[in-house]
Amino acid sequence: MGPLRKLASIVVLASGLLVAGGGAALAHEERPVSFPDGTGSVPVLRQGEPDLLVCKTDKSDFERRIAQFPADLKARNLALFAKCQEKGVRHLQEAVDRVNRPGMTIAILPGLYREEPSRPPPTGACARLPARWSAWGYQILSYEQQLQCPHNQNLVAILGKRNLQIEGTGAGPLDVVIDAEYRKLNAVRADRADGVYFRNLTAQRTTFNSVYVLETDGFVIDRVLTRWNDEYGFLTFAGDHGLYTDCEAYGNGDGGLYPGSASNLNQGRGHDVPRYAIEIRRCKSHDNALGYSGTAGDSLWVHDNDFYDNMVGATMDSLWPSHPGLPQNHARFENNRIHDNNRDYYRHTRDGTCAKPPAERGYERGVVCSQVGVPPGTGVIVAGGNYNVFRNNQVWGHRRAGFQLFGVPAFIRGENDLGKQADTSDFNRFEGNVLGVSPTGERRPNGLDVWWDGQGTGNCWQGDTGPSSPVVLPVCAARAPELSGGTRRLLAEPVKLVKLYLCADFSAADARLPAGCDWFGASGLDKVEAQLALGGSLVLGLLAGLFWWRSRRWTGLTRRGRRLIAAGTVAGALGLALDVVAAALGSSAQAGAALLLVGAWWLCLGSALRAARPVFAWSTIVVGALACADAFDRLVYLIPVVPLGPGWIRGAVTGLWVLCAVVVLAPRRARTAAGQPADQAGVVT
Repeated sequence: MGPLRKLASIVVLASGLLVAGGGAALAHEERPVSFPDGTGSVPVLRQGEPDLLVCKTDKSDFERRIAQFPADLKARNLALFAKCQEKGVRHLQEAVDRVNRPGMTIAILPGLYREEPSRPPPTGACARLPARWSAWGYQILSYEQQLQCPHNQNLVAILGKRNLQIEGTGAGPLDVVIDAEYRKLNAVRADRADGVYFRNLTAQRTTFNSVYVLETDGFVIDRVLTRWNDEYGFLTFAGDHGLYTDCEAYGNGDGGLYPGSASNLNQGRGHDVPRYAIEIRRCKSHDNALGYSGTAGDSLWVHDNDFYDNMVGATMDSLWPSHPGLPQNHARFENNRIHDNNRDYYRHTRDGTCAKPPAERGYERGVVCSQVGVPPGTGVIVAGGNYNVFRNNQVWGHRRAGFQLFGVPAFIRGENDLGKQADTSDFNRFEGNVLGVSPTGERRPNGLDVWWDGQGTGNCWQGDTGPSSPVVLPVCAARAPELSGGTRRLLAEPVKLVKLYLCADFSAADARLPAGCDWFGASGLDKVEAQLALGGSLVLGLLAGLFWWRSRRWTGLTRRGRRLIAAGTVAGALGLALDVVAAALGSSAQAGAALLLVGAWWLCLGSALRAARPVFAWSTIVVGALACADAFDRLVYLIPVVPLGPGWIRGAVTGLWVLCAVVVLAPRRARTAAGQPADQAGVVT
């Protein structure tokens, strides 16, 4: 086994449990799917008269709904209503069932559509389908089973219809509302429905998704609103030639927008790609757990959107083995406004609100039951993605971080090849973004502009990045992008890896919020990183005190040696205290300074003991040098040729050094001239 494979096996052991505890919290389970062949195209809105009309019969209610419409729109709706009473249907599903050829258009008139015929629970053979049950409590049905029983899970099922356009005729999306009232997983499901076009309507209140588009080549979601769902507002999965435009999503327990497992057409390419599978533009996603979620969100162009007032603005990841297209790659985020994603909805989990049935939780009053374990107060998270580009976005007002990037080993997604374990979080570019300043010029800083675990190859950031962890980041090379990001780290920084592992133990189903993780409210010395720093500081502080106390009695030490130990002890004590403060406050700069001070103690101690205990002294000097190298790596420049960060090497060597220090400090017994034992605790031997 070569060095790379050995290190990769460490990745599996150290990182393999990273998301094991919170695994079910971030993804949905779906039947095995295939990507479209890519021969489709993005459908275009048809302007002609509709083929089918859907309306209700209460004329007074209808007239009330259209009373404030512009005159021409009001007149059109009145004419359509009269026609619909004669030739139309009362439920959207009834109209879908009447579609008998590609290219038809359904117009839905203003009203509330509960789709009563679709709501009853399954009976007969549909109640006994032979299909696996997911951890979420629903069956994983095949496409054929969906055809057989379209309303087991769906209020409206569009199965196999081609080039179907469904358009609300109101003045805005809220004039046509499709309401599942938490009776179904999905309000509207379009499955293998190439060319489907949704426009100008609202779908709401499901136990999973409002609008679900699956295995479809060519779709448009245009001026559609989704809200108040257990999971996603919009979920498109295994799709190509898709467009979200001018949409809105809020009140969702996972992602407002979820373009999951988009067609993986750019896998294996660099940053120069021929096209993107799905475009998302001019949408607003707010007051969700995540504004945007993208497991295997590949080949996506996301631009000119607003992601705000969520827990996290946007995420993309490579965490779930059932999602085709992993590892995630080639998302391009441009000209988006990502700000103030500081909501903390975990309080609804703590107080038991989310344990109630969905209809009783109060989603309509602002409750969100987060299904995800994420760090609130973050703009964008990349959890194991490659070749993503974040350019010219405005990112401001996050209490934690503007951007977070960390690696996810291939083991998590079901890839057991050791050579692939460190194949994520590579070649991501962050350039030209406006950080910590609102569009009006107001200074609205992020807590950190960047939080990076240090893992990956070829990642780079713009030169004007503000406070970050590590303090100094690889800078993007404008003229030679292939030279950007000179580091190759196979493992994340150890403390950050421990933190990610601990925080991943979130479970929405069990209402489990990991103690010690500041994502869920831990602060100060309650944080796991502060506890680790405190434990290490107590051990090293005790050793430092013992070395200083013993140095006053040791024979063989010069006056200069004693002074060196005394000065080093002062520096070390300050450094160890500062390390705890830095961990409690989350300050990378203070942590680096603390390492320098502790390194100075080791160097002073080693220099003082060179004559008396040369082997131990030189090992102490080596530990001090490693501490200084670690500080340099954090504060000045990431050492490019080190596959493991200095923190890993320093940690391992420090553990051995502590054992040696205990031996050196232990009292010894020696023989006097008369052969009797004498206490030699004060003698350096």
